Amino acid sequence: MPSTDLLLTFNAGSSTVKIGIFAIEDANVRRIGKGVIDFRAEPLTFSITEGPQISDTPLEAEFADDLRPVVDEVCELLSEHFDIGAVRAAGHRVVHGGDRFTEVTALDDTAIDEIDALTPLAPLHQPQALRFIRALRHLKPHLSQTASFDTAFHATQADLVRRFAIPRALHDEGIKRYGFHGLSYKFIAGEVSRKLSSKPKIVAAHLGSGASLCALEKGVSRDCSMGFSTLDGIPMATRPGWLDPGAILYLLQRRKKSADQVEDMLYHRSGLLGVSGINADTRHLLEDSRREAREALDLFTLRIAGEIGRMSMTLGGLDAIVFTAGIGEHQPQIRASVLQRLSWLGLAVDEKANAANGFTITTSASRITAHVIATDEEHVIAQEALSILRSG
Repeated sequence: MPSTDLLLTFNAGSSTVKIGIFAIEDANVRRIGKGVIDFRAEPLTFSITEGPQISDTPLEAEFADDLRPVVDEVCELLSEHFDIGAVRAAGHRVVHGGDRFTEVTALDDTAIDEIDALTPLAPLHQPQALRFIRALRHLKPHLSQTASFDTAFHATQADLVRRFAIPRALHDEGIKRYGFHGLSYKFIAGEVSRKLSSKPKIVAAHLGSGASLCALEKGVSRDCSMGFSTLDGIPMATRPGWLDPGAILYLLQRRKKSADQVEDMLYHRSGLLGVSGINADTRHLLEDSRREAREALDLFTLRIAGEIGRMSMTLGGLDAIVFTAGIGEHQPQIRASVLQRLSWLGLAVDEKANAANGFTITTSASRITAHVIATDEEHVIAQEALSILRSG
């Protein structure tokens, strides 16, 4: 296969999609461009990055359940920068694979229907990925498509770790801890193996608008803060993280809230936004002097530090902490607050290195080290898509 052959990746979130363009080079892929659409923007704008050049183009198509017009227009715009005729496959990030999908999968009618059946487990993210899969399939029916699953990386966790204390029959039906952000953690595990091979017990913190932590032992997932759904774990931009189920019963039974109202609160009006009443973005909260903003950030870092402590128990020790994703890679104040809460573990922040988003952000005196590593979910999707393409 010539080196000019290309792969596309679609990393669809609840409100954005990141598109990666990769060149195939023997058994590996190399990113040559990327694009982003923010579906909250009016009008829709497609931002394309090719090398150092960034171009923003308003889209004529509108965001709707049928994304064929959007995908068609995006492919036309990409063709102005890249040889779209050389695209051999498209890989998609799919948030939930349940117990059915534990590795990258070629997409056919049966696989697509099975992914659709898992939508109730990820109601914000699953439909978006399916819209792109179906739109691309309609426009380019002969193009190979693959799905890479966020839950798949965590299939290595012990049954005991994945189990809730509920009737066994419900566990057997699939109500269990799955874990998410697996594509990010798979990339981080590879980087940890390359850069920190002498440190087998790692807690990685994927901190973005969605946020979670993962316990890695020699690159293998042993625990994750997210469980059955993407609502679980630490507080996020608009999601609450851990919440006593009794509070949900109270809202439904005593406050007479509908299930839809509770769902909207849990997915869109909680987390940093709910606690602060100001904003969901940590960048804005860090600049805001009001008590509510500070309280939201303090709760965020308190829960992160507490989860690192819990995962140290799962691992039977801790060698290093890795921060990644938008907040983890770019916000020194958040990292410092988390590490200061863990100073009893022998962690000491190197303020200069932390302020510069350096690789190692703890001092030489630290018993446990902390690091910043940029994640790349699209690279994992592309590499997995290539593995399917190579296998025929």
